[in-house]
Amino acid sequence: MDIFDQQHIWHPYAKVPNPIVAHKVQSADGVCLNLDNGKRVIDGMSSWWSAIHGYNHPVLNKAITKQLAKMSHVMFGGLTHQSAIDLAKTLVAITPDNLTKVFFTDSGSVAVESALKIALQYWHNKGEKNKQKFITIRAGYHGDTFGAMGICDPDNGLHQLFCGVLPQHYFVKSPSTVTMDEALKDLEATLKQHSNAIAAMILEPVVQGAGGMLFYNPQYLSKAKALCEQYQVLFILDEIATGFGRTGELFALEYVNLEPDILCLGKALTGGYMSLGTTLTSDKISSTVGTLMHGPTFMANPLACAVANASIELLLNSPWQDNIARIEKHFYRALSPLKETTKWLMCEF
Repeated sequence: MDIFDQQHIWHPYAKVPNPIVAHKVQSADGVCLNLDNGKRVIDGMSSWWSAIHGYNHPVLNKAITKQLAKMSHVMFGGLTHQSAIDLAKTLVAITPDNLTKVFFTDSGSVAVESALKIALQYWHNKGEKNKQKFITIRAGYHGDTFGAMGICDPDNGLHQLFCGVLPQHYFVKSPSTVTMDEALKDLEATLKQHSNAIAAMILEPVVQGAGGMLFYNPQYLSKAKALCEQYQVLFILDEIATGFGRTGELFALEYVNLEPDILCLGKALTGGYMSLGTTLTSDKISSTVGTLMHGPTFMANPLACAVANASIELLLNSPWQDNIARIEKHFYRALSPLKETTKWLMCEF
């Protein structure tokens, strides 16, 4: 235990005073954290689902060191650099064909904030200035910044304290907690009544992460997108937690070959090395938005872009889907004895 840490550092989601003891990490390699007390522990959370290659990977270390010798940072306003260009090319190539524009952010939460602003400005510029609300499903989580908090579950999420001051949006039943037909019926009824005020729907595809690790049928995505098109509502997918192979496909949207209007990425984008997010959208939307008044100081940071390029290349050149299948079989076999007594433990889609 570090006394100074206990007395002066405010950790995420931790109370003060008298916080829980934070374990001090001296180093990390592979899937393990090496603590200062000599213990070596497995990081089962991959640093909040981001370290997809493990820690201290030589390929990623080399990429970031090589970039560091050139420049650690340069602002992105009026300037560009090859690492950002290469990353944008890769993202355009591996995401749905309609997503041709890449806006860099410095975190996943800010990627969501950017997506919300893009959606609002799109309708504003089309003369639909009353479309200022968003719709999403219950049990969702999209970040801790102000706009993102407004589209997290207001009752069972992390931000109930702020419900009175956050913008009020529309929340419908989640297909992870009710039947898909019931969830779609609730969605259509809400869209039918309020679509003239709704700018976009935002979803975590297939898996609702921080809201409870809740899974739902990918077909809900296709049907929800069709309803959004019918009622002239944009469709945003938040793949910050699910992107880069974490659900068994490179992106969860691939289960139904979906083309969202806007896509948010983060977390595993850099292999867990640095904070970086991106918001991708189409020519149609970007040309309508025009100038986006948003510019994070560290957007497209060269170090982050360089390690992201290396991480994606490392992933795509590896047998990652075979590895996922192998790990999945192991967990299924090991946990199967608990199926009968633990109702919510195992699911398939």
